[in-house]
Amino acid sequence: MTFVVSDRCIMCKHTDCVEVCPVDCFYEGENMMVIDPDECIDCALCEPECPEESIIHETELDYYDKDKELWLNLNAEFARKWPNRTEMKDSMPTADEYSYYRGFENIKFKYFSPKPAN
Repeated sequence: MTFVVSDRCIMCKHTDCVEVCPVDCFYEGENMMVIDPDECIDCALCEPECPEESIIHETELDYYDKDKELWLNLNAEFARKWPNRTEMKDSMPTADEYSYYRGFENIKFKYFSPKPAN
């Protein structure tokens, strides 16, 4: 089993999660993070660290009304393409504006960028 990063991370990219990950399984894209499902040890340390609640256990994806296969596959695919992030850094300047708490739930995927972090 693994945790995955969902669309709630897009345009926010808080990196509080990477500080607590004991296996460094977070990878950074231009505007979101992903978790490598082959590296994740299911420890759950990252989940409570995310202010957007974007880190979801794969068994909970259906509960959050997410397409389970989409997010499992997206995390796996981009973890192979993007650079590894092991240290916390500032969130994106758009984080407050695009927070899912402000109504951006379920529409953020249109902002997804497949580009790696700079």
